[in-house]
Amino acid sequence: MSSFHAKQPIRTLVTGASGFTGRYLVENLLGRGHTVIETVAGRDEAETPTRLRLDITSPADCRRVIEAVRPDYIVHLAAISFVGHNDPLDFYRVNVLGTLNLLEACEAVGHTPRKLLIASSANVYGNVTSRAIDETFPLTPVNHYAASKAAMETMVRTWFDRLPILIVRPFNYTGRGQASNFLVPKIVEHFARREASIELGNIDVARDFSDVRYVASAYEALLDSGAASETVNVCTGTPYTLREILSAASELTGHEIDVRINLAFVRQTDVKMLAGSPAKLHALVPKVEPIPFMNTLKWMLAA
Repeated sequence: MSSFHAKQPIRTLVTGASGFTGRYLVENLLGRGHTVIETVAGRDEAETPTRLRLDITSPADCRRVIEAVRPDYIVHLAAISFVGHNDPLDFYRVNVLGTLNLLEACEAVGHTPRKLLIASSANVYGNVTSRAIDETFPLTPVNHYAASKAAMETMVRTWFDRLPILIVRPFNYTGRGQASNFLVPKIVEHFARREASIELGNIDVARDFSDVRYVASAYEALLDSGAASETVNVCTGTPYTLREILSAASELTGHEIDVRINLAFVRQTDVKMLAGSPAKLHALVPKVEPIPFMNTLKWMLAA
């Protein structure tokens, strides 16, 4: 008898599951006993019960997936996130309209999940000179990626009274498996290969770097929390300059590298100093501990 009344496993739909953050979050959720349904963008990917094709820019596709899965939780990570991406319109098609398609699909099929966690970005704050940007700071995006995320947030807030949504604004984060067109992996790879020199842009920009494992744990804890209709920074509050990261990597590997400044890598709109206040995050999920950045660097170098 009892087997009929066994508790249904929690079904969590993760868009962008095979991306850098998605892989770590999925591992965490599976470890917690969730049934995770991943969505993949590739047309030629084979579908399985836990892996579905989803073109986020297609309203019909979004409805098909939400109808098929009817998930307890949705974590929406799918986005175009490389700032240097070549087609500006793609940022808006995917990041704004793709998110809208997902929300409208829930409404269209009459499904309200327990929580939707939607990833935005601290890039929405733009060029703010502050050591502790909190969630009340104005949004002043300076590139298409950031502008698309700010537009997405504005649109999503109009849904707060219809669906239980939490918007997360992660600051910079890194870890094993991040593409080498991002700065920290590029630096780590150069040290790991013991290269003689590296070409970088402005090495005095400071960023609040988190470990991807900390970000995944924060997302997982926020899903579980009572928080909804909120926007939350995901950060550590501790900024590092690229100069400091270079010197730490040099110390950890015992290898000196010649840094060449390539002016082509210096963006006019580069944000000089981006560090967040994690106060709200700590208040909502006090058990999630940040990972010291030197530990992250060691972990990446050891790979």
